Amino acid sequence: MDFERVDMREMTPEEMVKAGEMAEIVFKLNHTLPNSEEYDSLLKELFGDKLGENSRIMAPIAGAAFDCIEIGSNVFINSNSLLMARGGITIEDDVMLAANVQLLSNNHDEYDRQVLLFKPIHIKKGAWIGAGASILPGVTIGKYAIVGAGAIVTKDVGDYEVAVGVPAKVVKTLDKDRFEE
Repeated sequence: MDFERVDMREMTPEEMVKAGEMAEIVFKLNHTLPNSEEYDSLLKELFGDKLGENSRIMAPIAGAAFDCIEIGSNVFINSNSLLMARGGITIEDDVMLAANVQLLSNNHDEYDRQVLLFKPIHIKKGAWIGAGASILPGVTIGKYAIVGAGAIVTKDVGDYEVAVGVPAKVVKTLDKDRFEE
């Protein structure tokens, strides 16, 4: 799949307003008592109906294009996550993201930095992303896969695979029969 492209110089006034509104919501969220009604309300405002039941996102968070993120049920995203979602981010049910995880579905063109290049990120059911890991544009993390702390994932990780390192490499496959479906 080729990268999609958008020229940031061509953003409409409506898109600029929407980006500003999301930035304000993120600021408020990052300065609100977690697990409070106000915090939950801000999460709902930021993600709308794209945030599944019993999912928690711990502040602070940062990122852009939060309207391009879909989060399933029973997902836990720990603090300091960076969600650059212009290319789309899908997180299925029962996923865990440790602290300082970066999901980067977009990057800048190397010759024209005002052009964003993007591909979707897909994290499948039950995956676990370790602290400080970075998932790059176009990557799919398979069902019940594990990405080790600090890994930089440039290629897909299959179902039940464990990937570690920079760049991340698969080091083993988990026994799928040990997971309850």
